Amino acid sequence: MVVPEISKLKNDLTLITTKMPAVESATVILLVGAGSRYETKKLNGIAHFAEHMFFKGTKKRPTAQEIASLIDGIGGEFNAFTSKEYTGFYIKAASAHLEFATEVLSDMLLNSKFEQEEIDRERNVVAEELRMYLDTPMRHVGDVFEELLYGDQPLGWDTVGTLESLANINRDDFFAYNKKFYHGPNMLFVTAGDVTVKKAEGLAQKYFSELPNEKPAKFLPVKFKQTTPAVKVSFKDSEQAHFVLGVRGYPWKSRALQT
Repeated sequence: MVVPEISKLKNDLTLITTKMPAVESATVILLVGAGSRYETKKLNGIAHFAEHMFFKGTKKRPTAQEIASLIDGIGGEFNAFTSKEYTGFYIKAASAHLEFATEVLSDMLLNSKFEQEEIDRERNVVAEELRMYLDTPMRHVGDVFEELLYGDQPLGWDTVGTLESLANINRDDFFAYNKKFYHGPNMLFVTAGDVTVKKAEGLAQKYFSELPNEKPAKFLPVKFKQTTPAVKVSFKDSEQAHFVLGVRGYPWKSRALQT
């Protein structure tokens, strides 16, 4: 069984390394404790919006096309994702290119330009993504369920945000958001494949040791007010019908789970 090894840098960046035998590729992932449950209603969707903007150019690599062409040039695969609690960025390539992949990720996350013109352009892309989700009942029903489950608080808001909140997000907001969440104790540097712990630690030290060592931001505690069964229905002129049934459970640290 392959067992991940965990270590840390002096700035409290956590490293998780999984050496996989008979593999000639490697994947590097940066996970950040930043998702929609950390947001305010005015800036709902900024975590996901920022995920898009990190691919739009740095001082060293000014355009999204340049970043994409570099990864394509090594036969690599790269993407990102945002959830309620974290955002992730990854590159997968032949293990010989692991350092290059790590350097590109560090450049994107530490040196993005967040140009206002690019923000305004990408705002429309994210808005279309939101409309696409709203027009996909199989996807949208999960959001409706979370709205019912949590109500008007961060866990009940859509990760992508709303058309109104997206309109509020601008350049200064991204720099402030980056300063608040993208630091050592709030991130994971994860590598898997043809990579050793020594190699991973060396790359993390070289490209991420300058991340500040600051306390992770906290999210507001979730509040529950439900006392009776609840139903939420979202109507759409469609030939599809989707149904979600949920039952509340115990918190994972509840004493009820220890007995």
